[in-house]
Amino acid sequence: MQFDYRDDQLAVRDAVRDFGRGRIAPSAEKWSENGAFPLELLPELAQLGLLGLAVPADLGGAGLDALTIALVMEELGAADGSIALTIAAHNSLCIGHLLVAANDEQKRRWLPPLARGDYLGAWALTEPSSGSDAIAVQSRVVREGNGYVLNGTKQFITNGGVAGFAVVTAGAGERKLSAFGVLRGTRGFRPGKTEKKMGLHASDTSQLVLEDCRVGERDRIGADGEAFNDVKKVLDRGRIGIGALALGLGRAALGTAIGYAKGRRQFGRPIAEFEMIQWKLVRARTQLDAGRLLVHRAAALADCGKPFSVAASKAKLYATEAASRAANDCLQILGGYGYLRDYPVERIVRDARLMEIGEGTSEVQRIVIARDLARSAS
Repeated sequence: MQFDYRDDQLAVRDAVRDFGRGRIAPSAEKWSENGAFPLELLPELAQLGLLGLAVPADLGGAGLDALTIALVMEELGAADGSIALTIAAHNSLCIGHLLVAANDEQKRRWLPPLARGDYLGAWALTEPSSGSDAIAVQSRVVREGNGYVLNGTKQFITNGGVAGFAVVTAGAGERKLSAFGVLRGTRGFRPGKTEKKMGLHASDTSQLVLEDCRVGERDRIGADGEAFNDVKKVLDRGRIGIGALALGLGRAALGTAIGYAKGRRQFGRPIAEFEMIQWKLVRARTQLDAGRLLVHRAAALADCGKPFSVAASKAKLYATEAASRAANDCLQILGGYGYLRDYPVERIVRDARLMEIGEGTSEVQRIVIARDLARSAS
């Protein structure tokens, strides 16, 4: 499989790279210290097309293919993990579910305001008692008159406290899910506790609480009780984006470590000349490059309309773990300075760790790949 990137793909990548370096990266530490997503950034993100990456142009989006989106997410990850994750959840999960399962009327109603940055989107799947076993939810939806009543609590929802719209799943029977589009301000729908996290401090993570929340028939997304099949499709594409985001984080750590190693002198010479330092840099560079190939292969398969679920799991598994290893090795290269907030590496170490957990843990990816191996061997 060849990766000859088109001129338009490279132009998008370069525009996002310039924006990330000039507008996002210089403020990343300040936003992290503030511990909140900078909502004033939304108009700029929208103007660059970053809030409607895959949304068709006739609905106000950029209409990008999966490979171009992977290039974009890597650049955003290299600038700041928190901003990148916020954009990923908005695009890959919330908008992604609408692109997979919403009808034409719902797309016309919900996608344009999301793409132009009127508000952020969230995707509410996980619950306090259901993580990897996503279908084992405790929330419930009951049919009532011409609509539905939702009750339950959603956990670890990226953008949950700041989103103006969310795709919400709820139990519709034994191991069945239904999905609904719910606007902020809907009676019975509110953010819950905002989580204090190890990293990604400028990305909002909150509970969402449903208390006799009433929605209409027109707000149900996809077939009644069949949303889990849609959820799996959303996660497949989302894993490509998270893999790409992780690569950006690893790349940013590596760039910092290379610069530091060239300038830091010990025993009369730059530490970049020491083999042990070189080995760490080489391993990081090689594994990040390998991860990028896996991510871009999965994206290319998706763009060709070929099966890509297992390829996406391989990409996310390898790229996210490679990014964590790279970040840790780079912190070690900086030594005591790596442990300080004077350099971005300690923040990257904390931010990268989530990539091995969100949108399917590394363990879940190994299960997906192992099941495919078992089928292939039979």
